[in-house]
Amino acid sequence: LDPVFSSKETMGDLAPLPVRVVPRRGWVRAGAAVCRLWRECARRTLRTRQRIAWVSALEPGPAENHALVRALARELEKVHVLPQTVLYIADAETFSGHEECHEQKKARKRNSKETALALEKLLPKRCHVLGLVTPGIVVTPMGSSSNQPQEIEEGEAGFALLFPKIDGVKIHTFHFSKDVKNRVFDESKFAEAGLKNNPDLRVVLLFGYNSWKTGATRFLHQIVNPLNEKSIILAGGQVESFTSLTSENNHAQPGDACGVVGLAFSGPQIQSATVLLDQDVADERTAEAAMQRLKAANIPEHNTIGFMFACVGRGYRHYKTKRNMEADAFRKFFPNVPLFGFFGHGEIGCDRIVTGNFVLRECNDIKDDLLHGYTTVMTLIHLGSSKANQA
Repeated sequence: LDPVFSSKETMGDLAPLPVRVVPRRGWVRAGAAVCRLWRECARRTLRTRQRIAWVSALEPGPAENHALVRALARELEKVHVLPQTVLYIADAETFSGHEECHEQKKARKRNSKETALALEKLLPKRCHVLGLVTPGIVVTPMGSSSNQPQEIEEGEAGFALLFPKIDGVKIHTFHFSKDVKNRVFDESKFAEAGLKNNPDLRVVLLFGYNSWKTGATRFLHQIVNPLNEKSIILAGGQVESFTSLTSENNHAQPGDACGVVGLAFSGPQIQSATVLLDQDVADERTAEAAMQRLKAANIPEHNTIGFMFACVGRGYRHYKTKRNMEADAFRKFFPNVPLFGFFGHGEIGCDRIVTGNFVLRECNDIKDDLLHGYTTVMTLIHLGSSKANQA
């Protein structure tokens, strides 16, 4: 694929276009078929109302036979799109595989790295990829954005979000790792990541990893506190690890380090809002009341994604064995917005509703408390008009 992707003519002639992909079952190998796809992309454009493609998979498998890799290969054969940014999240059990050996931890790391590399080989070299491993996921199965979102707390599952080039929107991946030699974080790194001196910054999705390490919580505060501004939506949570961050050409596991990775969304057309479901939200009535607050933000629902970041202690256990409670409540108020996310080890977010000019409706002098446990953060991100890019 490299000669195709490095071709200036190929990359220059095609304005990446958004599509919706619909996976079907079966085993597909990448290779010549994918190469033909990318060559065809240089000669063809496609108009569509969708901005974002997503692939969901519920099947286990190692390395190049991993469900996410197979699903992505299948769909890239059918669509004409060059993703610029990819976010994929998989359940830890699925992503690491089931290889048995006396050194299970090393086996998991090896399987994770192999799977990440196999998936990234399907994508353009210039594509920024962020891959996360979590205890469980939230996903809207393919076929239609109106499909019922699923909270998958047990078993194998994963999904990938493919963001093409979108007029007026910039998406940056970033990574801040804890420096054991310096307890003070260098905030000049924020500017390099587009998180400082950026008047168009609208939404930041933050994901901490290796939160069990000494100093991890303090480091996360060093990242979150400067960003806790009234004109920025912050949401995310603590994951088990990250497996891909190709913007840094870094395929290695983070090992014993701790840090923060994420996505920054910039653009004047972006709209967003978040609500926090705290411990008192424990039944259908209170869950729907939280969604009513999110609905009251009046965020346009076309070309919009929903994110759900929940504690592993919630889900069906929290709701007295009733499954899919929060995802069902979201779908009731947002029937045409696909929902994605995960169950993690801590949540980042708050009630933060903004107006069209991205200023909070209600402001106070006290900064929001953004770090939580045993909660759920629901977020809407609207990426602007549904008008497709044209080559």
